[in-house]
Amino acid sequence: MGPVEFIVLAFPEEQLRAPAVEAVMGLRKTGVVRLIDGIVATRTASGDVLAAEFDEFVELNGLLTGRDVARLIGPEDIQEAAGLLERGSCALLLVVEHLWAEDAAIAVRAAGGRIVGSVRIPPDRVPADPRAGVA
Repeated sequence: MGPVEFIVLAFPEEQLRAPAVEAVMGLRKTGVVRLIDGIVATRTASGDVLAAEFDEFVELNGLLTGRDVARLIGPEDIQEAAGLLERGSCALLLVVEHLWAEDAAIAVRAAGGRIVGSVRIPPDRVPADPRAGVA
């Protein structure tokens, strides 16, 4: 198994934007990632937190089916992710396996190693030309 990551993708309104959802879910189709779990979280204009399964949305229906699915996102995760959202916005909460890194992860484990940490670097911290150095 490759590295697994919990990702929160926020949108500025209480409804998902179809083109963004299609682009993210396109990664699954290409085999770059395996979708393990997912929830849609909304922070309403009044501040309430709502959570909905993918099957409640036409554009997400059927994405979480089969033997690869593991319900890993719990109520605490939803509340924590909602704390990142502004009122009147929503987010896709995703647990994905990075299939592109699976072979490297297998080789590291076979050599007695293990993945002990991972840090996501925000795009605004990486220069357009990586040879120019980090901002």
